[in-house]
Amino acid sequence: MIKSNKIKKNKNLEPKKIDTDNNLIDNSLRPQCLDEFIGQDNLKKNLSIFIKATKKRNEPLEHVLFHGPPGLGKTTLSNIIAKEMKVNMKITSGPALEKPGDIVAILTNLKDKDFVFIDEIHRIKPNIEEILYTAMEDFCVDLVLGKGPQAKVMRLKLPRFTLVGATTKISKLSSPLRDRFGNIFKLKYYGNADINKIIERSSKIIGTSIDSDASEFLAICSRKTPRVANRLLRRVRDFAQVEDSKKVSLDILTKALKSLGIDELGLDETDRSILKIIIEKYDGGPVGISTLAACISDDEENIEAVYEPYLIQLGLMARTQRGRVVTDKAYSHLALKKS
Repeated sequence: MIKSNKIKKNKNLEPKKIDTDNNLIDNSLRPQCLDEFIGQDNLKKNLSIFIKATKKRNEPLEHVLFHGPPGLGKTTLSNIIAKEMKVNMKITSGPALEKPGDIVAILTNLKDKDFVFIDEIHRIKPNIEEILYTAMEDFCVDLVLGKGPQAKVMRLKLPRFTLVGATTKISKLSSPLRDRFGNIFKLKYYGNADINKIIERSSKIIGTSIDSDASEFLAICSRKTPRVANRLLRRVRDFAQVEDSKKVSLDILTKALKSLGIDELGLDETDRSILKIIIEKYDGGPVGISTLAACISDDEENIEAVYEPYLIQLGLMARTQRGRVVTDKAYSHLALKKS
């Protein structure tokens, strides 16, 4: 329940309204429909079925939760399903919701079947989460009118809406909140073939030609992540333009990646620094995450969310109960010998 006098506009909270009919979604490189979205085939298949069935019943889509590592397309898919359902979507994030009135202000200004997208939903505060329970399940919020013994509770009905959440840490969502999502989808790392298709599509959109062997090599170096692939493609395009080349060749790509400090596995300076610290300072580990973060002057959560998953995926690092350890493959990749 929330006191009615707390529902005030937060000047720092301005959820963006996405008018899918007027195509206001950022369409630079992002796919605009499920057919354009590359990869995550099983997820797309199921999502397409749920959307079609919901539209036939003329109901709002059940609440959707996307989870998985950053850069895999959670926000893009959220935009796509809103467009497929032909509804508007308001966008906010967990950290932006500072007080209960913030989320109530958003919910009470929705239209029937509208979407509310909350990025980093695992970071919303407990008192805001409690409001979402009733809102998601019964489409209403409870307002407290007055103070003290004379206070009364008024239940305010909400339009039937769809909450779409995105998180990189589903384990940090409470069970009551997680269980209220009717559709829960996990996005997985992409294979090189799908990343290659994304690079080819993006190169056409930004007007850059790239050789097939360069595209394939760039896919290998893109950390199995579309966001990284698109970022690197833009930077490699810069190198090609400076050299007055009409296309990105394998030679230009190799020079660009070397200048950017990215090796043939897609590791950057921070990735290699993490591995070298474990090897050179701690004889290969184990090393605690707090110690590792202090050594590279970075945040623990950043290491766990950005660097560690990819290193583990490649088999260069492993987690143990005592801490992080590097593998023989890491020694080989860095051309280092065990002491």
